[in-house]
Amino acid sequence: MVRGPDEVEVRLRVNGTTRRMFIEPRVSLLDALRDRLDLHGTKKGCNQGACGACTVWVDRRRVLACLTLAISCENREITTIEGLAEGDTLHPMQQAFLDADAFQCGYCTPGQIMSAVALLTEGHARDDDEIKEWMSGNLCRCAAYPHIRRAIRRVRDEQGGERASH
Repeated sequence: MVRGPDEVEVRLRVNGTTRRMFIEPRVSLLDALRDRLDLHGTKKGCNQGACGACTVWVDRRRVLACLTLAISCENREITTIEGLAEGDTLHPMQQAFLDADAFQCGYCTPGQIMSAVALLTEGHARDDDEIKEWMSGNLCRCAAYPHIRRAIRRVRDEQGGERASH
């Protein structure tokens, strides 16, 4: 079945809730999240997949929302920065970023946190070199990288090793 080019109904499961919208098939996941679902935590940086500010998870794997079509995420679980906290309790990585002063302007922070949690889940945090390598797709123009690595190490160590779950 061909869908489009006009708007079509799309159902996205975001942060545990199914949301329905009508969009053109060419709409990116980033634009659907920000413009249609009013989830503004995911940032639009370069809009070309080069900065990582729009990092979210689709089926618990990190993706760049600016390069992902929203329609391709139907029947998949999308998690944004808004979905990490449990009520008023921050995710341990969110708290570690605050405690380690791992942000300055804060623009890249949501994408950095989403990648950092995934990095631990993937088991890529044995040392700073590995953290640098696996976080290299997330750019920070303020150069808070030492603080970001400190936050990641803290959560890694508190959760008992290099693997940490969501």
